[in-house]
Amino acid sequence: MKRKGFWGQVRKNRTLLCMLLPALLYVVIFSYIPMFGITIAFKDYNYNGGILGSPWCGFKNFEYLKISGKLWALTRNTLLYNLAFIVFGIIFEVGFAVMLSEITKKTFKKVTQAFMFLPYFISWVVVSTIMLNIFGQNGVLSNVLAHFGIEDFSIYQQIRQWPVIMVAIRIWKQTGYGTVVYLAAIAGLSQEMFEAASIDGASIWQKIRYITIPGLKPTIFIMFLLSVGNIFRGDFGMFYQLVGNNQLLLETSDVIDTFVYRSLITSPNIGMSAAAGFYQSVLCFVTIVSVNWLVKKVDPDYTLF
Repeated sequence: MKRKGFWGQVRKNRTLLCMLLPALLYVVIFSYIPMFGITIAFKDYNYNGGILGSPWCGFKNFEYLKISGKLWALTRNTLLYNLAFIVFGIIFEVGFAVMLSEITKKTFKKVTQAFMFLPYFISWVVVSTIMLNIFGQNGVLSNVLAHFGIEDFSIYQQIRQWPVIMVAIRIWKQTGYGTVVYLAAIAGLSQEMFEAASIDGASIWQKIRYITIPGLKPTIFIMFLLSVGNIFRGDFGMFYQLVGNNQLLLETSDVIDTFVYRSLITSPNIGMSAAAGFYQSVLCFVTIVSVNWLVKKVDPDYTLF
C-alpha cells in the first residue's frame, strides 16, 4: 500500500532528508533567525534595551538617506555599477569559457586557467595597493610619463573615466572564477552533437553558434538571476579599498554601502545602518521577483521559482 500525503513522503525519503538536515539547519540559523534583527531599522536602538527593549521610532532611521540628498545618486551608482558588472561579466566569462573549451593542448589550457583564476584570490587591499603604486600620483606610470613631459598624472584624478576603470578591474578579478562555471556547463554538453556537426562539415564557429551558446543558455539565465538578487548591494571591499575617502571620486563611485560606512564613523547609529540594509533588501527583492516574472514569460524553464 502506497504511503500518501506529506508525512508519508517524509517517511519514504527520511534518509535523504536526514542528509539535507545539516544544510537546512545552517540556513535557518544563519539566514532566517537573524531576520528578526530587521526590527532595528524601525527602532531607536540602545545597548541597554537591546533589540526588544529599544523604543520604536517609525521611519526616522530612513530620513538620513533623504536628508543627505544623495539617495538617488547612491541608488543610481549602485544599480549601474552592478548592471555593468553583470552584463560585461557574463560576456567575458562566456567568451573565455568558449575559447578555453576549444583549446586542445591540455598543458596550455591548464596554465591559462590558472593565470585567469589567480586574481580571484587576491584581496581588494592588495589590489588597491598595486593600483596606487602603479597608477597613483607618484606611481610607476606617473614617473614614466614624466620623462615625456606629462607631469602629475594619476588615474585617481580622472573622475569621469573612473567608472570604466572600476568595471575593468572587476572583470580582471572575477572573470576567472565565472569562467570555471561556464566551462563546467560546456563539459556537460553532449559530445555526440559536436561529433555529428563535425561529420556534417560544420566549422568551429558554427558549432559554437548553434550548439555551445544555446547549450549555455540555462546556465547564463540562472547566473544572471542570481546576480540580479544583489544588484542594489555594492561590493564594499572593492569600492572602499579602491576609492576610500577620495572626495574627487565620490560623485561617480560612491555606493550605498560605502556611504553608510562613512556615516557610521561619524555617527555610530546602528538603526541607520539597519535601515539602509532594509532599503537595499526591498529593492533587491522587488528586482529579482520582477526579472524572474519577465523570464517566466519568455521561457519558464529558465526561472528560479
